[in-house]
Amino acid sequence: MRGNFSYKKHDIEPDAKFGSLLVAKMINKIMLNGKKTVAQKIIYDALELSAKELKAEPMEVFETIIKNVGPLMEVKGKRIGGANYQVPMEVNKTRKNTLAMRWIIAAARSRKGLPMTEALKQEMIDAFKGTGTAIKKKEEVHRMAEANKAFAHFARL
Repeated sequence: MRGNFSYKKHDIEPDAKFGSLLVAKMINKIMLNGKKTVAQKIIYDALELSAKELKAEPMEVFETIIKNVGPLMEVKGKRIGGANYQVPMEVNKTRKNTLAMRWIIAAARSRKGLPMTEALKQEMIDAFKGTGTAIKKKEEVHRMAEANKAFAHFARL
């Protein structure tokens, strides 16, 4: 069914509590089966609890963890002359934020035996301090980019 129809991409609304687009995106990423209120409760509670433990403002904590976890470089596969190369490339701001949120959520979900709010709180505290699974993932990506620095000249092709 291919016709003359167009899809209008909807704009994301800032979240209700902090008025932040980043927090709204994080809520949408954590949401399962369309249960947005559950996702909001998880995010807001995790932010409040981690901010209380770190003695900082919730938005300050959130912005710091996104900054700490977001990668500067990543590798992308590029096929050149029949061979595949892992080419290191700089990460733009939106992708950096998206990857940071994805890694934080994945790390929190991998913590077994804890409610999601608690797991997310722990991961946020670890990311704020520069430790934890999400930070390890970032360092792993940076190591890959560093190891494949020899193929950086393919990035321009």
